[in-house]
Amino acid sequence: MSYTLNELMVVAAAREIKDGEVVFVGMRLPLIAFVVAKKTHAPNAVGLFENGVIRTTPSPELIYTMADPPNIKGATQCLDMLSVLSFLQAGRVNLGFLGAAEADRFGNLNSTQVKGKTGLVRLPGSGGACDIASMANRFVSLLEHSKNRLPERVNYVTSPGNGEGAGWRKRVGLARGGPSAVITSKCVLRFREDSGEAYLSTYHPSVTVDDVLVNTGWKLQVADDLKPTPEPSMAELKAIREYDTKGFWTS
Repeated sequence: MSYTLNELMVVAAAREIKDGEVVFVGMRLPLIAFVVAKKTHAPNAVGLFENGVIRTTPSPELIYTMADPPNIKGATQCLDMLSVLSFLQAGRVNLGFLGAAEADRFGNLNSTQVKGKTGLVRLPGSGGACDIASMANRFVSLLEHSKNRLPERVNYVTSPGNGEGAGWRKRVGLARGGPSAVITSKCVLRFREDSGEAYLSTYHPSVTVDDVLVNTGWKLQVADDLKPTPEPSMAELKAIREYDTKGFWTS
């Protein structure tokens, strides 16, 4: 069965969610990933949204912002931002999904500013991303794969990953967490415990390893058991297409 690249990224993200976990969901592809996980392998996962919404079931229809009425209907709780962010401080958030303009070799994320052709370009900034990256038990980032989106060092550290390498988080007082995966439009990167550095874990079907390496801003290490990213199952694609019926997020 054919599928889009965005559908493959959604499925890869969904598989990062374990049953029973508390997850900061976010919007765009991670939103659909939460739905897929709930309908396949993680029926007991709980979704948190930064605006204060907590859900144990997906919203009854597709949402375009987290404040859309369908995200309120049937919610377990509708609190405020401070209340849901306090789950992070208490160590109760297993996984957070984050977007970024840049991710570097140690999983640090930048959503604040990048170098453009005429100087610095300002971006929206952190929102709750720094909090999630700092205090969730782990985080996963999704972004397009290119050299300028995957530099050796981000232009600005909005959300900390492994900082300068293994042990950095502990040294600066971050008691837990860090990046567990970066899902790109070409591959899935994971992080070595001994160095804190990203390595190529899987490459997407129709993408070559050389394509990944050439389009990464540093000399990317490769897993010993490197293999293609597993393709979506029929059940996973069904969950995506029954929810995002017109492919607004996944086409």
